[in-house]
Amino acid sequence: MRVGTVKEIKNHEYRVGLTPESARELVAHGHEVWVETGAGLGIGASDADYVAAGATIVATAPEIFGQCEMVVKVKEPQPVERAMLREGQILYTYLHLAPDPEQTADLVASGVTAIAYETVTGPGGSLPLLKPMSQVAGRMAIQAGATALEKAHGGRGVLLGGVPGVLPARVMVIGGGVVGFNAAQMAVGLGADVTILDRSPEVLERLGIHFESRAKTRFANSSNIRQMLSEAELVIGAVLVPGAAAPKLITREMLSVMKPGAVLVDVAIDQGGCFETSRPTTHQEPTFTVDGIVHYCVANMPGGVARTSTYALNNVTLPHALEIANLGWKAALKADPHLANGLNVHAGKVTYEAVARELGYDYVPVSEVLG
Repeated sequence: MRVGTVKEIKNHEYRVGLTPESARELVAHGHEVWVETGAGLGIGASDADYVAAGATIVATAPEIFGQCEMVVKVKEPQPVERAMLREGQILYTYLHLAPDPEQTADLVASGVTAIAYETVTGPGGSLPLLKPMSQVAGRMAIQAGATALEKAHGGRGVLLGGVPGVLPARVMVIGGGVVGFNAAQMAVGLGADVTILDRSPEVLERLGIHFESRAKTRFANSSNIRQMLSEAELVIGAVLVPGAAAPKLITREMLSVMKPGAVLVDVAIDQGGCFETSRPTTHQEPTFTVDGIVHYCVANMPGGVARTSTYALNNVTLPHALEIANLGWKAALKADPHLANGLNVHAGKVTYEAVARELGYDYVPVSEVLG
């Protein structure tokens, strides 16, 4: 199979779909790999590195989209990229379709076979292709929040860990999954006063056992959320409903109970955000203020640490890329039900139920597509 990867064009997105090492693996399995010139520069990988791995460097993205059977990316295709997709082509990348009707409509119209990293499953309902980026985003959320809390960035002027004689900042983490766990780890490590809220007794028990007295846990009902908001200097939104839009857990009215200059970091912004006042921002302009509360809503947080993120991502995406290239998409999905859960759009049909429900499409089960 001819597999291609392009230079990401989303604002301040420096990751790349295939590292030179991943390209080498695909070539070793007998596949052709095409790489747009400069695609790897954001992670310190030169065109020469890809050539040494056996890949072919091409001058433009249209050549990749026009002649490669599978395109491997990181972020969802932008409008100019979606216009180049074609029927029968495989797109393998993050999609986050539920809050993005325009992208969904374009993918449906293109006839492409679109496999989304974020809905590929693992044992026990885990999301292994989302996990490494959730780990990165959770850890970055604390770095970003700590910076936003500085007075020069519009924040309250509070140091997360405090100093002797001055209390540390209070950090509220909503959601105890991968993002929330990693955010809490970082915040605890910096000496903050951390409380994690979740609705699952099992999750709360697991977090309590792990953190012991270093972080508190609390059930995530509306009363507890509201009370914690009034106390927190930094709030991390870390909720996820796989493939669907994130629930709005903090309304604009609730901002009135918060301390002026407190910071909200919405890690769920890729799925529409879990704060009513959230809107996507970029690494170039990461924050905005609503009613005196600083919002950090960068939609591609892991892109800020592109080298770490790309290698972590390729560790989990490459095995499936090899499956698809070796067997063809249909046989690969038939052989691996976890990979089959990644199919979101195929030949003009929406094949992921949460996306179809959210955006009003007829849902066509993957089993029907696979025959």
